[in-house]
Amino acid sequence: MTQTEQKELVAATAIDTLIKNKKIFSGMKIGLGTGSTAVPAVKHLAKRIADGTLKDIKAVVTSFGTQNLCEELEIPVYSMNDKIIGGHLDLAIDGADEVDPDNNVIKGGGAALLREKIVAYNADQFVIVADSTKVVDTVGTKFRLPVEIIGEARVPVTKALEALGAECVLREGVKKCGPVITDNGNQILDILWKEPVNPCMMEDKINSIVGVVEVGFFTKNKPIVFTMDSDCNVIQR
Repeated sequence: MTQTEQKELVAATAIDTLIKNKKIFSGMKIGLGTGSTAVPAVKHLAKRIADGTLKDIKAVVTSFGTQNLCEELEIPVYSMNDKIIGGHLDLAIDGADEVDPDNNVIKGGGAALLREKIVAYNADQFVIVADSTKVVDTVGTKFRLPVEIIGEARVPVTKALEALGAECVLREGVKKCGPVITDNGNQILDILWKEPVNPCMMEDKINSIVGVVEVGFFTKNKPIVFTMDSDCNVIQR
């Protein structure tokens, strides 16, 4: 099974399982994530709205890309600040770049980590859909952890992160001169450790650095994770 096929199967199974277990139901306020595994989840959710299984779903999206997809699929999109949402979601569903055995997550490969965390940390239930390649023993030693920063603070933030033992690289744009600029007008430092770190403690330490907007460790609202085992069976943990 290809990685793309894994993503589509995991996403579809997750949506249908959540509906079956009454964790997704009509009238809910749902956060919708960003990336190559979140996209099939959004598409499958739209199918269940179109066939009448779900009604009156109110979505809050984590990026311009997901907003465009929801508009195409006719899923109503709101802001966290809209009165009908009230700053709180029933459930958020998203992909991941890495997931460890304790369901600590790295997100932000698509540079949407700030809005992803706003959505995930203001939801009663957080759900991750991930293909088998995203499951790792430790987070932050293979996939570079994204840190969204204020551009003016790049040098002092880099020095502070290096003092924590991290190697830092400014994320450069593709088909664009200069660094990636996020949907929020900020820059991204991608960092890596040679040895494992405590992701929960490091989330707090990095977020305390002046000039850091948000870090891609997601440890505070532990998700339900849907992924795939070695026999290509979708599992929930």
